[in-house]
Amino acid sequence: MDSLWHASVIVLVLVFIGGSDANPAARRHGQLDVNHKKQPLQTSRPYNIAHRGSNGEIPEETAAAYLRAIEEGADFIETDILASEDGHLICFHDVTLENTTDIASRTEFAGRKRTYEVEGVNMTGWFTVDFTLRELKSLRVKQRFSFRDQQYNGKYNILTFDEFILIALHADRVVGIYPEIKNPIFINQQVKWSGGKKFEDKFVETLLKYGYKGKYMSEDWLKKPLFIQSFAPTSLIYISNITNAPKLLLIDDTTVPTQDTNQVRSAVSTTFFFYQVHHPKTPSYQRPFLTCSHTMR
Repeated sequence: MDSLWHASVIVLVLVFIGGSDANPAARRHGQLDVNHKKQPLQTSRPYNIAHRGSNGEIPEETAAAYLRAIEEGADFIETDILASEDGHLICFHDVTLENTTDIASRTEFAGRKRTYEVEGVNMTGWFTVDFTLRELKSLRVKQRFSFRDQQYNGKYNILTFDEFILIALHADRVVGIYPEIKNPIFINQQVKWSGGKKFEDKFVETLLKYGYKGKYMSEDWLKKPLFIQSFAPTSLIYISNITNAPKLLLIDDTTVPTQDTNQVRSAVSTTFFFYQVHHPKTPSYQRPFLTCSHTMR
């Protein structure tokens, strides 16, 4: 099928600081053969990162969008991780569901709208944290923008983090993953896990379960490439105690406070912060100032 692809080119300045259709890749390839020799990740040019999958054609963060991105040659597939009411991690960008699912037309959920404060702003809508995974799986995903191809609306459901990872692992070549710890302050306020665990704990546990570990360009990392990203600096500091995988601090408007501190983004983007991520167990009085070359290690 001939189609016009809408390529979203995102230039990122990255500082390396450290139903049945849910998984068609697994269904197509069967059990994952961990000993299968795959074409390695290319490291000779900038990475091709499929932001929310091939969402110019297929609704974002669906299995089909990620499979198409891999087919088109993506080195990494990128996703946003949120949580359901019952603590399952899902791949979804917004904390509310109406922009990219059919929930507004689902009469059984008409009374489930809520208003919460998210990053200092009152938001009203259907929130992922108010629905169980089973309920979320009953929804169908649609395109965010009307100018994009609408023919795939309603054909796919919301992915879990596990399903997303399996899509990458079942690829015929090494494909990296690039998940974001999304709105961690809000998620930790609304969703509770047993044993006092936090959103970040469940996030890293899921990665470790599938063998994602290792510093950038290490042997472990090259087998299962991973970048962890977040707009929340304290989340990156927290997970530095439990994973040595590369972490990336996302920076938007530098004059706006981060969701987890009372400091603006320009203030937290310091060498002191990067050292905290590199060496979280070092007492603060022993932490030196760093140059940019240190943060790239």
